Amino acid sequence: MSHKILFTASTFSHIANFHRPYLAQFVRLGWEVHVACGGPERDIPEAQRIIHIPLEKSMTSPKNWQAVRLLRRMVREEGYALVSCHTSLASFFTRLAVMGLRERPLVACTSHGYLFDGQSAPVKRALLSGAERITAPVTDLLMTMNDWDGRYARKHRLGRRTVQIPGMGVDFSRLDACPPEEGAALRRDLGLGPERFLFLYAAEFSPRKSQAHLIRALSLLPEAAVLALPGEGALREDCIRLSEELGLGGRVIFPGQVSDMPRWYAAADGAVSASRSEGLPFNIMEAMYAGLPIAASAVKGHTDLIRPGETGLLFPYGDWMACGEAMSALLRDRTWSAQLGAQAHEAVLSYGLDRVLPQVMEQYQRLLPLEERQPAALG
Repeated sequence: MSHKILFTASTFSHIANFHRPYLAQFVRLGWEVHVACGGPERDIPEAQRIIHIPLEKSMTSPKNWQAVRLLRRMVREEGYALVSCHTSLASFFTRLAVMGLRERPLVACTSHGYLFDGQSAPVKRALLSGAERITAPVTDLLMTMNDWDGRYARKHRLGRRTVQIPGMGVDFSRLDACPPEEGAALRRDLGLGPERFLFLYAAEFSPRKSQAHLIRALSLLPEAAVLALPGEGALREDCIRLSEELGLGGRVIFPGQVSDMPRWYAAADGAVSASRSEGLPFNIMEAMYAGLPIAASAVKGHTDLIRPGETGLLFPYGDWMACGEAMSALLRDRTWSAQLGAQAHEAVLSYGLDRVLPQVMEQYQRLLPLEERQPAALG
């Protein structure tokens, strides 16, 4: 008899980008895999069933409560043995859906980075942490990805069992498949000679990602410094205007959403991030694997990955002048920068998918035998 697992997330793109190897592993083990998300549908070949749920980013949106009712009915009808929920919004409403059920599935919640920390505004922290506490009783397994989140979750008992995992694992093979010649070709296409130092940051344009800080920091650097900001988002046009206002139009590259990130890593000389907070960021891990020195804000997620002076540099979040100083240091001494990049490559190997996937699957295996309701464990 096949057992069913439901994966949920705020968007299908999240599952498609980060969880397909896990779906495939469950399928190999004989499970029937369903995926329920909001947003535009994506092709997820490993899923036997794809369900659209009307999730919206606003916690108070009536559509989220429609999603709860839909999920609750699905859980009753499908008889899932396990629900694996991801992203803060979807995890909250998924767990609300199973609360109070007489026979509920086991719930494994993966925190990809709490959207609050010790410096968050009190109201925001109270709201978001309160949502985690409300749903803690139905969180049988909570997997966190960085030290701050792990400590907070354990202190406040946000799950019946809480473990820290090294992210979901990055498939570095796609970076290996990109030869250096591809990066050189992209630099030629961009009109960048060997004297130019290309900083790279690929992310959604949102208040949390803080691309404007990077643009302001670039204004402190000499002409040799160039900044590439792949991605889309609500603040992209604002950032384009800011770069023009600062006279940086020719030195800030806005390629939009790109599908060939390995070429950009191969073309870049360094990576930067001014993010407000992170879980365990894929873009930084990929940049480290590509051998790029990192200059990043000293926030959770970054501090878990970067050892200052060994694999990169950290600067206080929101201090764009300090960000500029860190970027300038990488630009001034390219031999040292290359050394930081080489050490970053070695430091990030333990976050590869080949090493992480078995660790995460082991956590599912440890969870399932705990309940007599589950007739068969994984593997």
